[in-house]
Amino acid sequence: MPLDTFVTLGRSGLRVSPYTLGAMTFGEDHGWGASVEESEAMLTEYLERGGNSIDTANIYTNGHSEKIIGDYLAARPGLRDRIVLGSKFFGNLFPGDPNGGGAGRKAVVAQAEESLRRLGTDYLDLYWLHNWDRGVPVEETLRALDDLVTAGKIRYVGLSDLPAWKAAEAQVVVHFRGWTPAIAMQIEYSLLERTGEGELIPMAAEHGLGVLPWSPLKSGWLSGKFTRGTSSGAVDTARGALVGAPGERDWQVIDALHEVAADAGVTPAAAALAWVGARPGVSSVLIGARRLDQLKANLDAVDVRLSAEQAARLDEVSTPTLNFPADNNRLLAPSLAFAGATVDGRATLVSPRLGSSTVRY
Repeated sequence: MPLDTFVTLGRSGLRVSPYTLGAMTFGEDHGWGASVEESEAMLTEYLERGGNSIDTANIYTNGHSEKIIGDYLAARPGLRDRIVLGSKFFGNLFPGDPNGGGAGRKAVVAQAEESLRRLGTDYLDLYWLHNWDRGVPVEETLRALDDLVTAGKIRYVGLSDLPAWKAAEAQVVVHFRGWTPAIAMQIEYSLLERTGEGELIPMAAEHGLGVLPWSPLKSGWLSGKFTRGTSSGAVDTARGALVGAPGERDWQVIDALHEVAADAGVTPAAAALAWVGARPGVSSVLIGARRLDQLKANLDAVDVRLSAEQAARLDEVSTPTLNFPADNNRLLAPSLAFAGATVDGRATLVSPRLGSSTVRY
């Protein structure tokens, strides 16, 4: 699936590339990341390959990421309307100001105006709530976003890193009120982080949300740079303190990834990206890089297809332990409900407690 073979995002009319270019690395303001020149080279590479979806946030490199993208678009008249440009709000760029971030109405509107200024555009195609603000009623945030849609400053709404129950609540509220619903959700999702399969991904399917996985290479652990017994140092990422080092079960996944990649004749990174891109519910995979060569290698993975056997090998070794009642619902409930019947192509079992007949009295 080339970058210019587009997918419809969630329950909407917005079409995006199967890979979205993540711009968290744009700018060196935090002591890591890509220079302006390297960032622009990555934008050019992605767009020339046919990609159309770019994702940033107000907090990325203290706003410099948005400024780099805005300057790039300003130098190329006509390009802005040909791409899907998304940014996020929540992060506070004003230390000591309690309204400088979060999801209250004052903060939502101010952050939107600041992002539009840095990006040099009149509107955002996608505006993402970057996290859950526990102190703000969800109705306040959602109404503020609906007002921004009405004002023409944003086109669509997205949710990022919310609990499944809160995202579901948000979707119910907007439909009840007649406000603008979210069309997509960003979650961490990779061979080393699959717990979103318990509630987040099923919730997204139920509520019309396309899924955009972030950190599909687990901040570098699935990139191929790390192998058991030969790795040194930490991952090269802003999330290093959160990621930590792999445990034994993680190494089993990494070992299997290298084996499958060798069998498929591709890099481990390409195999990991191909796996996550083919997962149910996934619309577009967020990819980022610090260098142009890294981005090129990751973009090459868009054409990789794992065989059913290769995908099954990765599925098996990375199967997560999910929170209750996910496995109960998935494994036990169908047999309790259908008692041996085959439904939707799936055979079920008869509980031995029922005996030869389900009619007992």
